[in-house]
Amino acid sequence: MISQNDGSDEPPHVAVRCQDNASVRVGFHDRHSSDGHCVHYGVEVRAPGMRARLDDAVAWIGDGRGLARFLEQLAADFRGWDGERHWRSDDRDLGVSAAFGPGGYVDLTWTLRPWRHDAGGWSASVTTRLEAGEQMASLAADVRHFLDEGAAR
Repeated sequence: MISQNDGSDEPPHVAVRCQDNASVRVGFHDRHSSDGHCVHYGVEVRAPGMRARLDDAVAWIGDGRGLARFLEQLAADFRGWDGERHWRSDDRDLGVSAAFGPGGYVDLTWTLRPWRHDAGGWSASVTTRLEAGEQMASLAADVRHFLDEGAAR
């Protein structure tokens, strides 16, 4: 399940909830643009007994290798693929692995690893399961909108 704010007074965000367990989720929030070349934003992962946050992820404007493009490619391959596909930010502090599973579902493993800051070398991961068709397409569109809107500021 994916949700994005709908023009309300809440700040822009994208929330991804695991279809099998809604308490497992990933959130994109607090976006801002610093210099017209990149968008900075926060990412939070949650699961029962765990919550981790990356405060300064970076998406490069016009980068054809970004997270939104990766998710769009997964959505386009809704019939499935073999093995895992991987994406990570240029700073390597946010990564996503995708595996196509039985029944037409995609398991997305989101990993936060804030290497740029002296944070003790921690990492945290959660896995969300989404339907390969419409749910993946919605996620890709929501992430694209979230990052593109931040670039416009």
